[in-house]
Amino acid sequence: MRRYLEKDIAIQRMEKLLEMALEIVAKDPELARKYVDLALRIGRRTRVKVPRKYKAAYCKHCLTPLVPGLTARFRLRSRREPHIVITCLSCKRIIRVPYGG
Repeated sequence: MRRYLEKDIAIQRMEKLLEMALEIVAKDPELARKYVDLALRIGRRTRVKVPRKYKAAYCKHCLTPLVPGLTARFRLRSRREPHIVITCLSCKRIIRVPYGG
């Protein structure tokens, strides 16, 4: 029971930190990166995965929260397999996410 409670609290804390990072990225990008880093450390320590809705919310390379037009560029591509191309404007890393188009 204690382990379940610990994981539940960790998930709640991770969600809160990732939400705060997305809200504050426009004012203070460095603080937003620290929030993302802290959320990921909590997840590693408690062996909890990042909640699915936040998987594509940050750059895996530089930990910058991805906000369209501010810290990231989102483009739809339909060649071969339809996918979304997300470009992090901080580190120029490219992320491709397939979608059923």
